[in-house]
Amino acid sequence: MSEQNERENETGEILRKIKETEIHLDQIRGCLVGGAIGDALGYPVEFWDEQKIIERYGDKGISEYSLDSKSGKALISDDTQMTLFTANGILVGDTRGQMRGIRSAPRYYVAASYQDWLQTQEISFEENKRLKADENQSASWLSDVRELYNKRAPGNTCLNALKVRRREKTYPLSYIKKPLNDSKGCGGIMRIAPLALAYPAKSIDILDMEGAEIAAITHGHSLGYMPAVVLTHIINRVVFSENRESLKSIILEAKQKTVELFSKDRHLKTLTDIIELAIELSENDDTDHNNIHHIGEGWVAEETLGIAIYCSLKYQNDFSAGVIASVNHRGDSDSTGAVTGNILGALLGFDNIDDKWKNDLELLDVLKEMSDDLCHGCQMNEYGSYNDPVWTQKYIYMHHKHAL
Repeated sequence: MSEQNERENETGEILRKIKETEIHLDQIRGCLVGGAIGDALGYPVEFWDEQKIIERYGDKGISEYSLDSKSGKALISDDTQMTLFTANGILVGDTRGQMRGIRSAPRYYVAASYQDWLQTQEISFEENKRLKADENQSASWLSDVRELYNKRAPGNTCLNALKVRRREKTYPLSYIKKPLNDSKGCGGIMRIAPLALAYPAKSIDILDMEGAEIAAITHGHSLGYMPAVVLTHIINRVVFSENRESLKSIILEAKQKTVELFSKDRHLKTLTDIIELAIELSENDDTDHNNIHHIGEGWVAEETLGIAIYCSLKYQNDFSAGVIASVNHRGDSDSTGAVTGNILGALLGFDNIDDKWKNDLELLDVLKEMSDDLCHGCQMNEYGSYNDPVWTQKYIYMHHKHAL
C-alpha cells in the first residue's frame, strides 16, 4: 500500500470515529450550554432575597433573561468561566497524552488552566496578550477570548486558593490529601461538568475521584469536594449509560458510589441526607419556594447539589421550568441554576432547549465549540500522520483559531 493510501485510510478511520462520537454531541452541548443558561438566568439575582426578586420581576420571579444594556446578551458568571477553563485543561492533558504517549491526571492540567482564569481576573485582555506573546506561558486558548476578562463576582475562595498555589507552586499529587483551606463552598461543584463529558469509557470510580480532586484544588472541606463526585457520576451516566436508566436511579447510584469512596468521612451523612431529602421533596406537591427552603440556599456545595437534584427530578421533562425554579430563591442563584442546567441539559439535550435561552446567551459559540471538542477529542497521535491544524493551534500552541 502506498504512503498516500495509508494516509487516506488513516484519515477515513478518524473521520469515522469522529462520526461515531457525535451520537453524544447533543447531550454534551446540552450539558455545557444548559449550565451556562442556568448561570446567566440566576446571575442577576445571585445576592437578592426573594422579596427583592418578586418586587423586580413579579410573583413568578425571574423567568426571562435580564439582558446586559451594552451587549444585549445574558451574561455568564464566574461559574461558566471556570467551567470552560476546566474543559480547556482536560483537553490539553488529553492532547499531550495522544501526542507524547504520556500524561498526568486531568487535575494537573486543569490546575494550570485555572491559573489562566485567575490572570483574566487580574489583568486586561491587552496586557495578557502581550505577556502571552513574550513569555509563551499560557495553558489555555481561552485566554484569547476577550469576554472572559470580565469580573463576574468571582468567588473569594477560588481566587485566594489559586493565588496561594501560584505563589507557593503547590501542585500536589492529591489535592484532597493536601488541602489549602476548610471551605465547603460551591465553587468546586459548579465547574466540574466537563470532566463527566470527556471520558465515556473511563472507569467510573476513577472518574468520580478525579471530580473530587479537581474540586479540591480550591475547596478543601470534604463537603466541598464530595458533591462534585455525585455530580460527575450523574452527568457521565446520563450521557453515556448504555441502558436508559431513570434519573432517580442514576442519582441513587451516584450517592452509593460516593458512600463507597468516602465511607470513613465524618461529613458523609450530611451529604447523603441532603440527597435523600431532595429526592423526597421532588415527589411532593408543595411549592418550589418551600421545598428549596428545606434544602438550603446553595452557598455550600451540598446545598447546591441538593437544589439541583430537586429541580432536575421535579422538572426532568421541562428544561425551562427546572432552571427557573432553581434560581428563584434567596441563595446562590447562579450556581444552583448552573448545576441544574448541567443536569437537565445533559438529560434532554441541546436541541430540546428552547431557542430563547440560546439566542441571547453570552459566548454561545465558545460553549458550542468547547462542547464539540469534548465530544470528539484529540484524534492525532504520536505515531500517525493525521494532522488537525485547528486542534494543534488550540491545544498545543494555546491560541484560538481566530487569534493569529
